[in-house]
Amino acid sequence: MPRSQASRHARSSSAEVAIPDKPFFRINEVSELTRTKAHVLRYWETEFPTLKPEKSSAGRRIYSREDLETVLKIKRLLYEEGFTIAGARKQLSGEIGSEAESAPETTRHDKPHEGASLDGQHLRAIKRELQGILTILSSKC
Repeated sequence: MPRSQASRHARSSSAEVAIPDKPFFRINEVSELTRTKAHVLRYWETEFPTLKPEKSSAGRRIYSREDLETVLKIKRLLYEEGFTIAGARKQLSGEIGSEAESAPETTRHDKPHEGASLDGQHLRAIKRELQGILTILSSKC
């Protein structure tokens, strides 16, 4: 399949994935099943506390069925519903309570308070978001 068709196919709905009937998966299997590159999966592990695959005695990642389902949810939230990394993280952790907050963050119009300055924590959060965007963009190439 030519690269352009492969990338278009990779963006198709995550609901189409048929998960094999087995309890554990290696990272390359998760990558193939979800059509997500391994480096993106490793990045998501750092950004989403709910995604914590075990490591084998040899140090290889072992994803449970629940981890695989979490990857599919993350992919759907980011690629199909347009959430940012932070928004998808909140969505997965169930912190979002109101209807207005459940909209993807890219469409919200939150304004900082007047006189608010960017401290180190805000700058680190912005940096993580930009790294996430860069990862998403590089995975679509």
